[in-house]
Amino acid sequence: MNKVILMGNLTRDPEIRYSQGENSLAIARFGIAVNRRFARQGDTDTDFFNCTAFGRQACLLYTSPSPRDMRRSR
Repeated sequence: MNKVILMGNLTRDPEIRYSQGENSLAIARFGIAVNRRFARQGDTDTDFFNCTAFGRQACLLYTSPSPRDMRRSR
């Protein structure tokens, strides 16, 4: 199992939706911008990631007050 930890800035407000059916599931879509620094030149580069969170993680993301956030995923 691979694990990814992203720490950066949210690029847009999370879009929260709920699945249909008897057991509805929260689904959040959001974007994160992550800065990378290069050791040799000291330059920075920014990577943009489109992310999707399900269930409890989607609800926690929606209530997060800070635009700088850390998310972990598998």
